[in-house]
Amino acid sequence: MAIKARFYTALTLLLIGLPLTGACSNQSDDLDTKRISRTVAYALPLYHLNQLPLDENISTNAFDLFLSSLDPAHSFFLQSDIDAFKKDSKTLTRDLKKGNIDFARKVLKVLLERIDDRIQYTKTLLDKGFDTSIDESFNWDRTHANWPKDKAEWDELWRKRIKNEYVARLVSKQVYADDTTTNAATSTTTNAATQTADTATSTNLTAKAKKDETPYDPDAELANLSPEEFILERYKQFKLTMETFDDEMILQRYLSAFTHVYDPHSDYLSPSSLEDFNINMRLSLVGIGAMLRSDDGMIKITRIMPGGPAEKDGRLKAGDRIIAIGQGNKKPVSILHWPLYKSVRLIRGKEGTTVVLSVIPASDRTGSRIKKINLVREKIKLEEQAAKGEVYEIKRPDNTVRKLGVITLPDFYADFKATRDNEKTARRATIDIKKIINELVPQHIEGLILDLRNNGGGSLRESVEIAGLFIPSGPVVQVKDRTHVEVLPDVDPTTDYAGPMIVLVNALSASASEILAAALQDYKRAIIVGDQHTHGKGTVQTLLPLGPKRGSLKITTAGFYRINGGSTQLKGVTPDIIIPSYLDVMGLGEKSLDHALKWTKIRPSIYRPYNRPTDLIPQLAKKSKARLEKNKEFQNFLIKRSRLKKRFDTKTVSLSLKNRIAEAEAEKELDDIQSGTLLDTDPNKKKKDDIVLNETLQILSDMIDAKKKPSTEIAAPQPVTPKP
Repeated sequence: MAIKARFYTALTLLLIGLPLTGACSNQSDDLDTKRISRTVAYALPLYHLNQLPLDENISTNAFDLFLSSLDPAHSFFLQSDIDAFKKDSKTLTRDLKKGNIDFARKVLKVLLERIDDRIQYTKTLLDKGFDTSIDESFNWDRTHANWPKDKAEWDELWRKRIKNEYVARLVSKQVYADDTTTNAATSTTTNAATQTADTATSTNLTAKAKKDETPYDPDAELANLSPEEFILERYKQFKLTMETFDDEMILQRYLSAFTHVYDPHSDYLSPSSLEDFNINMRLSLVGIGAMLRSDDGMIKITRIMPGGPAEKDGRLKAGDRIIAIGQGNKKPVSILHWPLYKSVRLIRGKEGTTVVLSVIPASDRTGSRIKKINLVREKIKLEEQAAKGEVYEIKRPDNTVRKLGVITLPDFYADFKATRDNEKTARRATIDIKKIINELVPQHIEGLILDLRNNGGGSLRESVEIAGLFIPSGPVVQVKDRTHVEVLPDVDPTTDYAGPMIVLVNALSASASEILAAALQDYKRAIIVGDQHTHGKGTVQTLLPLGPKRGSLKITTAGFYRINGGSTQLKGVTPDIIIPSYLDVMGLGEKSLDHALKWTKIRPSIYRPYNRPTDLIPQLAKKSKARLEKNKEFQNFLIKRSRLKKRFDTKTVSLSLKNRIAEAEAEKELDDIQSGTLLDTDPNKKKKDDIVLNETLQILSDMIDAKKKPSTEIAAPQPVTPKP
């Protein structure tokens, strides 16, 4: 396949989700912050896809991002602090070009002073106590709120803030006393400071769960403390964390504020971050099998790696946030507001050892509940994340049985070294799917479902070649960089499977998954079924080394475009038939990120779509809707989904203990709503447990029936040449 190697290198780096954070080192002492800053200031406008000049607009936006990274809840700084800082807001890029980052150090110094002040005020509030019978509310989501205009407003904000934590602690003891979770009272402390770097990292190798092991309780030593003592201890931990910021940590956060103005996936990687990246490239460490990024001072799970024991265990979910990490039976360490690379180092460890994670469920937006998840580190096996095929039997109204094939592809994997060396045993997703097709077809399947739910991407080459298994030769995806557009085609004229087909996706289907789904949708080769949209990440990042002990710049250099000309960026792929999902209401996807690149369009490629009738999809959607309306389990799901949406949309919480307990009792079941089969798919689940897959099978059966009807409106796809 005539595809330029430079694209495969850059795209593969992005799509397989390799970690981009690092082990802690002592490199900060000899860190050349001046030269690094100058280099980043030069490289950003030169190499970024948008080629925006490093001007006053970038300066003021970076100013806002940096301050919000340190105080995302807009609670520690006063408006007078912000006004004083603004004197430098328009000259930050000019200073950066000179290698001057004194502004970042000045802001951090003021923040530490404000933290001291608020801890003293917190002591005063806790000594005075709270009247929890008063019916008042607290706005826990202050991401876009103004900073307090004066001390009176500041004190009132903190009165409610600390009262909220106090009430949350009481609710925890009463409502969740017999549960496996404990309250962290962190709904606001976890918003005190954050690393805004959206750099995603994976532990690369995974960990298996050991449910029958009794882990160390992360809050055991705090369990007997009063709510007042508990809250104060949390703030003291936060203060100690912020006091440990060295030049490397400051530099990574400050420079990332500038890169994030360009887009949320461009980052500066400090020497420690780059060191960690190189370690993972050698696959030498073991972790938990999850993609991670910083989020409001915590570590957020962005994806569970396919085939890993963490996925099999099912307790850790995308959207969960980690606030503490323990090693076996040792005392856990709070990682609130730590740089990502330092947190990742704690998660990794020797194979066979246990890591205990303190996790706030994704469904709990206020952070009032923590789940403790213990996992045993173990290397992930390729066989466990490989494609799998299965035949499902659907009973039709006339009591006949229809056989349908399902191929589950968790990742677009490839053994790059073995493939490059032309080894016959090289493991690749394309080869495995081709083999599965050859096993399913002789079993007389009448249709096929390709399940790409939760597939976060992988090798671009595999995406292109897998598309080629279902279409004759033709373009699959377009890649546009700063200078030109390159069309990546399937050049093999043969087709392995030409029958009725559905591609199943969700909001966690990203990158290579979106490329494949979009191509098959544009060719009208398959019907797309799933969430309201896929993830929407249609950009390419390249790693640019800055020199010895200077780290690297991860920068967006290109974008993906469908063959119809539209980008997969931001919008993702919209399914032809939508089945509501929990993910639809959880704020996931590229569009939820600040400064995400916009959707754009280029000239379409020349391609020949299949001759699919225009009225087929509406017919299938209508039948599916009628079927789901009669499905009691699905209707019950819709009720819970509506409640979850209300929780995500509500930005305030009651400070009345009576009301709070009532709310907690009513909403307790939503805390573990992610275990529902409509959110995550496990390849090993039986059909009856997966409502979405079950309904998709019914849609596929309807499609087969529609194509068999003798009608001039329903034409077969254009002839293709099957492979021997």
